[in-house]
Amino acid sequence: MVRKGLLKNRKINPDIISTVEFNHNGELLATGDKGGRVVIFQREPETKTEPFSQGEYNVYSTFQSHEPEFDYLKSLEIEEKINKIRWLPQQNAAHFLLSTNDKTIKLWKVSERDKRPEGYNLKDEEGRIKDISTVTSLQVPVLKPMDLMVEVSPRRVFANAHTYHVNSISVNSDYETYMSADDLRINLWHLDITDRSFNIVDIKPANMEDLTEVITAAEFHPHHCNLFVYSSSKGTLRLCDMREAALCDKHSKLFEEPEDPSAHSFFSEIISSVSDVKFSHSGRYLLTRDYLTAKVWDLNMERKPLETYQVHDYLRSKLCSLYENDCIFDKFECAWNGSDSVIMTGAYNNFFRMFDRNTKRDVTLEASRESSKPRAVLKPRRVCSAGGKRRKDDISVDSLDFTKKILHTAWHPTENIIAIAATNNLYIFQDKLNSEMH
Repeated sequence: MVRKGLLKNRKINPDIISTVEFNHNGELLATGDKGGRVVIFQREPETKTEPFSQGEYNVYSTFQSHEPEFDYLKSLEIEEKINKIRWLPQQNAAHFLLSTNDKTIKLWKVSERDKRPEGYNLKDEEGRIKDISTVTSLQVPVLKPMDLMVEVSPRRVFANAHTYHVNSISVNSDYETYMSADDLRINLWHLDITDRSFNIVDIKPANMEDLTEVITAAEFHPHHCNLFVYSSSKGTLRLCDMREAALCDKHSKLFEEPEDPSAHSFFSEIISSVSDVKFSHSGRYLLTRDYLTAKVWDLNMERKPLETYQVHDYLRSKLCSLYENDCIFDKFECAWNGSDSVIMTGAYNNFFRMFDRNTKRDVTLEASRESSKPRAVLKPRRVCSAGGKRRKDDISVDSLDFTKKILHTAWHPTENIIAIAATNNLYIFQDKLNSEMH
C-alpha cells in the first residue's frame, strides 16, 4: 500500500532531531536535525572532584551539513534534513562521519587544533606578506599553545547516485566501502571514490504500476564484509551475499513471518512494514521494528522470529484514527545494548520501551523535563486500554499525546548510556548503579 499523498503546506521546525548515533567507543554522540545541522557531543572525563560528571555529554562541535536544494529537471525541492549519520572507526587523531539527506551523502573530518605556528619568515604576525627585501635572517617557526579549536571539514561528496530518497547508509566492516539505500535501489561506494558507485540491489519493476514493495532499511553485517540485510514495506528481510553475484537481486535468505488470516485487516500491510533493522553486535541476530512490535530473528531460522515483543499493543483499537492523522506511517527505530541482552525502541507520549531478552521483563519509561534533572530516577510508566482497570499513575490510551513520539534512539556500544531524541530535545540517561535494565 502506497502512502496517501499530502497536500498540506506544513512549516517544519528545523530543530527537530532526525537521527542519533554514538561513535564506536561511545565518547562522541552525533545528532542530525531537519535544518541540515549536525551537533556533536563529547563525553566529559571523570575527575576526582566531580566523580559524577562522567557520562555527561557537552557540545563539542556544530556544523551545517546540508543545505536545501532544488532539482530543476524534476521541479523537486530537496530538503536539507539529515536522514542518517554513521561514524567511521577511528584510525588516527581525527574522527570521520558520513551524513546524508534524501539525495547527497557527505564525508566529514572532525579534528582538534591546540597549537599554532609562529615565526614565519615571509609573513608578519597578522599574516600579511613581508617585503622580501626586508628579510635579513631566517628563523625556524615554532608551535605555540592556543585555545582548543575543533575543525570540521568536508572531505568527500557522494552525489547523483539516487533517484529516490536515501533512507539508510551503512559502513562495511572492511572500513573501505559503505552502502546507501533508497526506496528501490542499494548502491555500494568506495570511501575514496565519489564519481561512481556500484548498484548491488535493484527492485524497480519495468512498469512502476507493478510496484508492490519498497526498501525501508539496510545494514551491513558487523563482521562479514560480504553480507548485508535489507528490509521491505511488506515486512520481509532479505540477507544477501555479495560473493554470489555482482547484483544481489536474488537473496541468500528470506526472513518472513506468515500472516495469521484471522488477524488480517485493512491496516495489516501498513503495520507490518519494517521501519528499521539492526544486526546484533555478535552478528548472530537481527532486530527489526514494525509499527506495533519489535522482533528478534536468528540468522539460522528464516520461517519465524525467535522473539516478538509488543511495543504498544493497546493501539490496535486506534489504527483507524492513527491512519487518519498519518501516525500509522511513523518510522520507529530500534537499538541493542552492548551485550545484545536488552533491546530498546520508542513509542508515543515520549515513552520508550526496553525488553530484557533473558528475564523477559519489560519496562516503559518517559523522556520528559521532569526526568532530565541530574541523577533523577526514571519511574516505570504504564498505559491501560480504554475501559480497562486503572491503577494509580496509569495513563489511559485515550490521553496519549501522539505529537510526542520517540522515533530515534541510540545505545552506547559498551555501557548503559542511552540517547533519546524527543522532537527537538535530546535526553541522555545513564544507569550508574548497576547493569540491570532498570
